[in-house]
Amino acid sequence: MNNYFIEIGNKSIQKNGQQVCGDVFMSRKLQEEGRSVAVLSDGLGSGIKANVLATMTASMAMNFTVENQPIERSAQSIRNTLPVDNDRKINYATFTILDIEYDGETTILEYGNPQFLVFRAINSLELKDIKESTDSELRISHFKAQKEDRIILFSDGVSQSGMGRADMPFGWDWDDLKEFISKKLESDPQISAQKLSDIIVNRAYLNDSLKAKDDITCSVIYFRDPRNMIICTGPPYKMDRDKSMIKILEDFNGAKIICGGTTAQIVSRELDREIEVDIFSGDGDLPPVSEIEGFDLVTEGILTLGRVSDWLENRSTDSINYKSPAGKIIKLFLKNDIINFLVGTKINEAHQDPALPVELEIRRNVVKKIAKILDEKYLKEVHIQYI
Repeated sequence: MNNYFIEIGNKSIQKNGQQVCGDVFMSRKLQEEGRSVAVLSDGLGSGIKANVLATMTASMAMNFTVENQPIERSAQSIRNTLPVDNDRKINYATFTILDIEYDGETTILEYGNPQFLVFRAINSLELKDIKESTDSELRISHFKAQKEDRIILFSDGVSQSGMGRADMPFGWDWDDLKEFISKKLESDPQISAQKLSDIIVNRAYLNDSLKAKDDITCSVIYFRDPRNMIICTGPPYKMDRDKSMIKILEDFNGAKIICGGTTAQIVSRELDREIEVDIFSGDGDLPPVSEIEGFDLVTEGILTLGRVSDWLENRSTDSINYKSPAGKIIKLFLKNDIINFLVGTKINEAHQDPALPVELEIRRNVVKKIAKILDEKYLKEVHIQYI
């Protein structure tokens, strides 16, 4: 297997005056096959119609690729399915498909979108392994990604941003765009995929004087060392397993969260470390966070986890309050790649309906829900251990 993690970040801003974005990005991790697939589609025009067309295109591209259909045949099937604009004689959506194998072998098919970029460290690569398609409008590239490589995709809202300005008559000059990215990578070599996509889109938005002339999207795929974290919630089933729980936490190499007052008391007692409460860090109905030496975050348990679950499922990353206890947990989730849950199985009677069987105990259900969201929506590798 590969010795790197594939982090995927995406940022979009809709055209000024529109309610939805006409660009659509989708990604999926096929754990059992050791593959990751990503698609960026740009619907013609803007608004709801463009969004529907881009969504349809991205969905078809994703399904064909996941089913291991030949990538060129998939692209031709998509184009044959899409309607054609009668005036301009062009398809109603453009798209880019990425298919990444576990060993880094990467295939990229482009139709109509601005050419993707690959950065190795701070340098943009000129790929030579380009397949000439029987369809002159399709471009197929192959290369083997290495650790610290980044693949960057754009909609034309990025490349054409600023068009018409005296200093940018034809949009964001390609060499200037590459230099902008290179400088960001030089100043922050480990910048996350999400942060880099945010920065590029925000700059394009600024080029348009904060009134986007088109839908703006940037997607970044980053091959890097995995980042690990563990979140421990709930006391062990039996008290004689407290020391086993502490050993797991002590031996873990990565970020560490304690979630639950009783759990924090066990850690404090076993490690002989004080719990210090930050009384100003609460968030309305959520209790404040605490500090224990050696741990990145200590929060209340089930109420906070419930809020985490709700926000992960229903909010965009832009709308989360990262200063709240739940937001602090989510921030660590997003920063790390391999999320380990260490879940105590002692039932807390305050949160347990005696009419429900043990299997439906609230804490474990919430953890399972969060784990599923992190896996399916945020493409994290998630492990749950009960103690």
